[in-house]
Amino acid sequence: MDYQKFNAAAENFSASVSNELAIQSAFINRVFLWMTAGLAITAFAAYFTAKNFSDYIAATPGIFWGLIVAEFLLVLGLTAAIRTISPAVAVIGFILFAALNGVTLSWIFLVYNLNSITATFLSTSLTFGIMGLYGWVTKRDLTAIGSLGTMFLLGLIISSVINIFLRNSTFDLIISAVGVLVFVGLTAYDTQKIKQLAISVGYGEVSEADSRKMSIIGALTLYLDFVNLFLYLLRFMGNRK
Repeated sequence: MDYQKFNAAAENFSASVSNELAIQSAFINRVFLWMTAGLAITAFAAYFTAKNFSDYIAATPGIFWGLIVAEFLLVLGLTAAIRTISPAVAVIGFILFAALNGVTLSWIFLVYNLNSITATFLSTSLTFGIMGLYGWVTKRDLTAIGSLGTMFLLGLIISSVINIFLRNSTFDLIISAVGVLVFVGLTAYDTQKIKQLAISVGYGEVSEADSRKMSIIGALTLYLDFVNLFLYLLRFMGNRK
């Protein structure tokens, strides 16, 4: 037996595995770093807007709804064009969305006290971390949970729009409870998807540019899970001013 060839093959295999793991790790780090950056941008934009421009936005509701429409179009455009745009454009789009979302979420600093917001943020972080870890380590295929969560999400949107006119507090409580459950499930599902995506990136199935763009989309997905989970929990835990 040629031990030199065997050792060389073993070393090459080990180096290949190490390289794949390093690429996977770099991808995952980018996803969570961008998600964290997005949350930080949103928090700053929300607080700054509440402190300096809340009266102006309250006096001109058209601006608020205009920003909501702009956010929706930006996410839609970013997701649809992700294969054709450059990584730099994807980053700019994500940062712009996080900032716009912060402006539209500035109302929470006017409605809830700061201690309540902080406590809810910590609770959201803990819940998000637990479900993200579950999605990462579980061997169970969470596709069914993702499909069910998406279906319920559409129902939540429709119900929330209806309740704008009904203004029913009990209905609002039910919507909030369902919303928490939906985004708890989606957090685990989306984390599992990102793990699978990282494996594909590690195998070299996508280019470096595509990998960077996919990390932005992954960060955007987890960012939306976190923000929505936070908002639904805030309805339960938030103490109004």
